Amino acid sequence: MEKLRENTFLTRHDYQAALEGIIQPIRAAILDSDKAGLNLGSSGAVYDRKRSEMEALIRPLWGIAPYWSSCQDNELRDAYVEKVIQGTNPAGNNYWGEMDNYDQYIVESAALALTLLLHKDYFWEQIPKKNQQYLIDWLSQALTKRIPKNNWTFFKVLIRVALYRCGVSLDKEELEKELELIDSMYIGDGWYVDGKTTQRDYYVPFAFHYYGLIYSTVMREEDPEWSKRFIDRAVRFAQDFVYYFDEAGEALPYGRSQTYRFAQGAFFSALVFADVEAIPWGEVKMLLSKHLSSWMNHDIFTFDGRLSIGYHYGNLVMAEGYNAPGSPYWALKTFLLLAAKENHPFWSAEPAPIQRENKKLIEKGNMLLLHEQAGRHLLGYPAGMMIENQAHAQSKYSKFVYSSRFGFSVSKAGFSYEEGAFDNTLAVSRDGAYYRIKENVNDFKLTKEAVYYQWSPFGEVQIETEIYPFGQWHLRVHEIDTVIPLEIREGGFSVPLSGRKPKGETGSIWGKVSEAGLSSQIVAVEGYDQALLVQPEVNTSLFFPRTTLPCLTKKIPAGKHRLICLVGGILTESDGEHDKN
Repeated sequence: MEKLRENTFLTRHDYQAALEGIIQPIRAAILDSDKAGLNLGSSGAVYDRKRSEMEALIRPLWGIAPYWSSCQDNELRDAYVEKVIQGTNPAGNNYWGEMDNYDQYIVESAALALTLLLHKDYFWEQIPKKNQQYLIDWLSQALTKRIPKNNWTFFKVLIRVALYRCGVSLDKEELEKELELIDSMYIGDGWYVDGKTTQRDYYVPFAFHYYGLIYSTVMREEDPEWSKRFIDRAVRFAQDFVYYFDEAGEALPYGRSQTYRFAQGAFFSALVFADVEAIPWGEVKMLLSKHLSSWMNHDIFTFDGRLSIGYHYGNLVMAEGYNAPGSPYWALKTFLLLAAKENHPFWSAEPAPIQRENKKLIEKGNMLLLHEQAGRHLLGYPAGMMIENQAHAQSKYSKFVYSSRFGFSVSKAGFSYEEGAFDNTLAVSRDGAYYRIKENVNDFKLTKEAVYYQWSPFGEVQIETEIYPFGQWHLRVHEIDTVIPLEIREGGFSVPLSGRKPKGETGSIWGKVSEAGLSSQIVAVEGYDQALLVQPEVNTSLFFPRTTLPCLTKKIPAGKHRLICLVGGILTESDGEHDKN
């Protein structure tokens, strides 16, 4: 892993070497396994074991297939050909099986589709004719199945186009319906919603735009209208998306599927692949270089070198139900640029910094972004975002603020405040044990100066919250109207905890805790009883295995109340680790 940590991600060779390094720990399993799948771990997912193992085998093709465009590997190619033959042969012992509605196989088929699109000769033509038909039959199942009306629609598009490239007639009417459904999720300024209007997250760049740029590349001649539409939208989106990364390349952590890690940068790789210079190539090069270098210096690999489930470290607590042992290899989407030609201007471009405003309101992204401390600290204030039926939705979409330096925490259990790990949110309890935090909102308003929410943790409680950001601080104002007594805790930023006790102190109305160049501070202005330092359950933060945070407490009777406090997440002078990355 040392070579990965030292990789600067500036040349084509750097990307080739990095892909080889990431794949090496699973290469032997791919070559030696007698199954059409890989067993990369014992943890489970909402789909069955066979699908998990198929995913672990096929998902790395997001990076391996582009790599083959720049550096052929016949041994690995032959192993994949053999396993695809086995998995799609209905008479074989290793047959993947029939697809169902909403099947995980449909998701993973998109990586197979990309492989076929990039390598008709190198991959498709290596499959015997009879088995080519089996593969066609197996992939074609996906086109008849029900799927969620969200980014999954692009899976059908990619599969349909890949089959067309392999000689299957193209059903233009069905393709148009799928493209029109994708179009119905477009909301302007380069932004999509992922099926629901409250869902605006990294699936916009690494799904909608990523697949749209692939489509625009492979169908540019056959479908110039849609190709141009996807390209124009990507160019517009890029002007916003550069604000989601701090000066060190760390992306703002929020939303679901955080375990896909450096897939956060896949959109920029797709711009290179599609030869769409949405921002100057030198700026793309520097952003991707910093982003990937930063990720390689986090503890994202297991002891034997596999990508783990987690974020800055291996962590099953923060995962969604669809995160199986092979799921993190979705991150390899960022290696799509290896399919760009050696003379592509990206490879020869001089790295250049991106010029950003200090404050940017992303209206269609429902996010106010602040770049503080010369861009070293990115703070994101969301409004009106939420997702249904996924783990930790409140924590991943509805905290008051997200930070590229402090991260955020998710709940491990639902009883105590410490189990809830309620950083950067107001936790409300009827009994002092079970706490609720902001989830869906009844109303919201987002401006360049403030964020406003109207929300209700219980039917008997109405809360209006206003957030006023300034620098690395923000002011919180809560107007609470309740017909029941409540116990309230107001959480600040979480910081890492290395020793037995936190390095902090409290006064009657303030709390402060600092470590590793990070300082979390909270100051009561009106309405609170006392300040505490809290040590949440371990492995609840996406950034740090052990944490502590300052909070303010208040017990209130039925009636109307106002609470006001100042909250800061501050980089201190001893902040060396992030600069090194």
